Amino acid sequence: MSSPDLHKARDKYVGRLTMKEPYAKTKYLSVRVRAMLDLFRPFTLLAPFIVSMSIVVAGLIYSNKTIPVDWWLTVGQASFTVVLVNAASNALNQATDVEADKISKPYRPIPRGLIKPEEAQSIAYLFYLFALVRAITLSPMFGFFIFLIMIFTVTYSLPPRMKKYLFVNQIWIAIPRGMLGILASWSVFGNPFEPAPLIIGGVATIYLIGGMSTKDITDSEADKRTGTRTLINTYGEKKTALICLPFMLFPFIVILIMVERGFLDTYLLPLISLAALSFFIVYLMVRSKESESLENVHAWSIMYLQYILLALGFSLLTIFGELGGLSAIFG
Repeated sequence: MSSPDLHKARDKYVGRLTMKEPYAKTKYLSVRVRAMLDLFRPFTLLAPFIVSMSIVVAGLIYSNKTIPVDWWLTVGQASFTVVLVNAASNALNQATDVEADKISKPYRPIPRGLIKPEEAQSIAYLFYLFALVRAITLSPMFGFFIFLIMIFTVTYSLPPRMKKYLFVNQIWIAIPRGMLGILASWSVFGNPFEPAPLIIGGVATIYLIGGMSTKDITDSEADKRTGTRTLINTYGEKKTALICLPFMLFPFIVILIMVERGFLDTYLLPLISLAALSFFIVYLMVRSKESESLENVHAWSIMYLQYILLALGFSLLTIFGELGGLSAIFG
């Protein structure tokens, strides 16, 4: 972007802190730095950070191991590694979605000419590499799961580009963010192949298969024009909401069944109450009202909130439910 264009952007967006109107007040951040931050989509990184942190702590308590003195450093580093993978995925996705973003999200840094697609891809690869090396040094098993997450996120955007295939795109994004993300986080301190992480990972995956349709609402026309088939641009918002509702309710029924059969502890039963939010999200999907500040509809924001609450609830219930959990941490 030329200097006059930068000054024009500063004049228009001074003091704004929204995704759609990039912040450009040079007293705090330059246009270029803010563009880099927007490339990573910071709002979407809150969920993987909080979810990962919650699951790592839950795995630590559930494993009944001696709590290391510097446990909080390991938790922070593991969660940050998961965030790096998600940031890399966001950057790569924007680098490969330029044509679609020109239609539906022209405010993003690449369509605005602030960052080149090649730059975004290079940044993504550097983040992937750093995340993988950091993950392996924390735990070989953690590194293995991070590598699997990378495979899913890369092939989502690059050939065979699973993003363009109807319904497969929902599954392809749900597996790394649900099952693999939870197993990776649990593996830092615990055994990822125990019933608890496997079931919660499955619950999260099924939920996200339905919930991730919320992100496609504002991209419906752009996806259709660029050859990407989604539930939204194939069946419309109302039918998609009805298709997604069972995926967003069934996970909580699974929790109930698994508790009754003894695969999950009874202290996790309160998680079932979160099912009420699924109805609210479906209602918002039908309304499809776009947020003025965030880059998608309100249903998308609430979907992320519900996922965060699921992970936080699971972690807190595990801590309080496991005897000696709190005393082990705080001495």
